[in-house]
Amino acid sequence: MGVRGLQGFVARACPGACQTVDLREMAEKHRIDHPGCPAVIVVDAMSCVSRWYTPEFWVCGGQWREYLAILEDFINAFKAAGIKLVFYFDGVVEETKRDEWIKRRMKNTQETARLFQYIKNYRQQPGKEMFVLPSALPTFTRYALKSLGQKTVCTLQEADFEVAAYGLQNNCIGILGQDSDYLIYDTCPYLSIENLRLDRLVTVMYSREVLCRVLGISLTHLPLFACLLGNDIVPESMLEGFWNKCLIKSPPRISSRNGRTNILMSVANYISKIPCSYSSLKRLEEILPLGSDKTLLCRGVNSYLLPGQRSPWIPPNEINCQTLSLQQQSALCQDKEIFQLAKEQHIQSENYSIFNILCHGEIDCSNSLEDDYDTEIPGQALIYRPARQHIYSILLESGKGGTCPLVKEWFVYFGNPLKQPDLIQPVQPSVPGGTPNLKTLWLAKGPDVEKQRYSTFLACFHLQDEMEELQALEAPVAGFCCLVAYLMMQVSSLSLEDLNAFLALILCLKGKSAAQLTGLQLAQVESRAVHLGAVLIRGLTTLLMANSACGFPFRMDDLMPWGVFDGKLFQEKYQKAHQGCSVEELLEGNESLYTPFQNLKSFICKVCMAKNRTIHSRPRGNGFNTGREQRDFNPRFQQQPHRSHIVSPYHNQMREFTQRHLQSQGGGSGHPHERKYHLPPQ
Repeated sequence: MGVRGLQGFVARACPGACQTVDLREMAEKHRIDHPGCPAVIVVDAMSCVSRWYTPEFWVCGGQWREYLAILEDFINAFKAAGIKLVFYFDGVVEETKRDEWIKRRMKNTQETARLFQYIKNYRQQPGKEMFVLPSALPTFTRYALKSLGQKTVCTLQEADFEVAAYGLQNNCIGILGQDSDYLIYDTCPYLSIENLRLDRLVTVMYSREVLCRVLGISLTHLPLFACLLGNDIVPESMLEGFWNKCLIKSPPRISSRNGRTNILMSVANYISKIPCSYSSLKRLEEILPLGSDKTLLCRGVNSYLLPGQRSPWIPPNEINCQTLSLQQQSALCQDKEIFQLAKEQHIQSENYSIFNILCHGEIDCSNSLEDDYDTEIPGQALIYRPARQHIYSILLESGKGGTCPLVKEWFVYFGNPLKQPDLIQPVQPSVPGGTPNLKTLWLAKGPDVEKQRYSTFLACFHLQDEMEELQALEAPVAGFCCLVAYLMMQVSSLSLEDLNAFLALILCLKGKSAAQLTGLQLAQVESRAVHLGAVLIRGLTTLLMANSACGFPFRMDDLMPWGVFDGKLFQEKYQKAHQGCSVEELLEGNESLYTPFQNLKSFICKVCMAKNRTIHSRPRGNGFNTGREQRDFNPRFQQQPHRSHIVSPYHNQMREFTQRHLQSQGGGSGHPHERKYHLPPQ
């Protein structure tokens, strides 16, 4: 999160702290000063993704091939200057920061609602002022960079600490990002991604020394300064009274029209006058209304100390420097070999979400571009929950007997206030011959094991009987068909037109370059297709999770969106399918695609029929929903005998929320915002 207002303060009030630097020159100087040592920049990828995503269209689900080309250009610019990049991604939401995470998710939900309202009103993508990242962009950026040969690290804790530690320990020439916490850590130089000019490799370097000179404090004061302004550990709400005292007792020498600037200068004046000692910190803890936890300030200062560093504010015996390892004793998985392998794969960005489940029994998922008022399509969190329950069972080996732990899910979906996690019971998949254990899936070798991995993966999506036909397809097409078949079974409102659009997308995308997709023009944008695009992309992350849990029956590269999805192309296929265009037009007159299209369509319809799901034609013309809308979670899969006790909390939560929502909307029969839920019987 950083320190609110500090980045702006540096740009506004400390011009000398913003130094324009040439990264080529920095790299050359580093090579002269450190012969044989490569010039390395460590990248805080999470603060860069919004700057990297520059394709014109962002609302349709992502222009993934364009984005991949942009990332490749970014890497090549640094490679040409002899600069190695190391990319860090957040791998966990720390418990102390969950409240802040929830606040951001609620804010994002409101932004998404406004976005869909705009699309419905104007049938166009809104301007950049409403820009939001395509769903799952950080997740797939990680794999994109890895596929481009880059070192990517998924963290075991908040990324900024690990980034700062890596930069210091590896003598990096800088940290590239946009987070004011890098002004506080005593580490290598902080370089701005926001001000980067890629064509010239020029950016702004922020000077901690100049910042301290302007504030009248030393580098040693910076961690305490950050804590007294409010950060991820010390909430701002506890500090307002203290700020007012500082404004009165230690006012800035020159008052500013900017209130936050006055607070920053006053707090700096205050702490510049107190001795740098532990006793001073303890006195501050007594003064501040820290509630029941009087150690907040101490923990806050501690959080900025990198391995091997000391601070006069903290006595050596109380320094509890964050470590880059986790203790297995508290993990759900007690098999040392499996735990260590999962941890290594997590750090190296090779698996998806597995380590957090094995370690903490917890998983989270941010907002997606989903329309809460399109009541026919459930939230992706609910659509893919049955699949996730099977994945949890595989990971936690629920078939061994005894009590299987519940998994805590922090997923954003309509009706979830995020007051607490959903507690989800693992459910054993129907694997022919029984579910193999993790040692078999992850460590064993041979053709029989490969078959077990594939069948276990398919069982997560209720497709274990379709192994022979799916294995005959190209891997990316097989993975995509698993996803589409699962969606068609789970969401009963999906129509033949939707299926035609999905299949035309995967078949027509194969021969298109990033440049061709960039040139594709859309006359309008349909809100339902935006929603379905987000659901598809989140489905791909579910495929990644199942693939990781089952020992990688697919290459992860075969399940990436740039191989199977393009937002604009999906919009085009969706609109044409619902306008009643012929198969020939959908497939762009490419006769070689007619037979594969019919074969894939027949396969998915056959799979659905076997599950008593008939796919009906339902052309929508202009793409908007018509008639009485209702939400249908397709309860068929919920009727497994061992699921009745599982869905009860979900029933209660959704029923209560729905009643409150209808009351708040003046709801009742016939109200335009009324929602009907077809829930599984309790």
